[in-house]
Amino acid sequence: MSQKASVINALMTSPAAIFPKKAGDPILPFSIGLFEVLKSRLKPDVGATVLRRAVAAYVHSKRYYFASAQPAAMRHDFDGEVVEPVSAADRMLAQERFMTLKRDKEPPSPAAVADNVAAAIPSKNEMIRAALLSRKRDPGAAPY
Repeated sequence: MSQKASVINALMTSPAAIFPKKAGDPILPFSIGLFEVLKSRLKPDVGATVLRRAVAAYVHSKRYYFASAQPAAMRHDFDGEVVEPVSAADRMLAQERFMTLKRDKEPPSPAAVADNVAAAIPSKNEMIRAALLSRKRDPGAAPY
């Protein structure tokens, strides 16, 4: 079971069957409104905000987006039972967010790093302009 799923289950009075049981088990997209079901099964001393943050960390993960982006992705209830297919709009959104997370995690290419370094080095004109602008003017001197 993933660490994020374990945290959510630790907040519940009984564990949710929708979460993976062991490493390698598939991630199951949540049914619409599952948060309210999870909230109703919270331990008495746990607040809804804690649950909301834990669920947000789980559903905004790259693995959850990947599972939701699959062509035959189905939504599941608290007990892990299939409820309905993931809509085309939700699937497209999951694909976009997955690609964004994937792109953000990839290291930049050497060419991109070289371009950033070149852009960070000021040209001779920029260095002269900076030197002139940084000089303090004499308050009694005539204006330009």
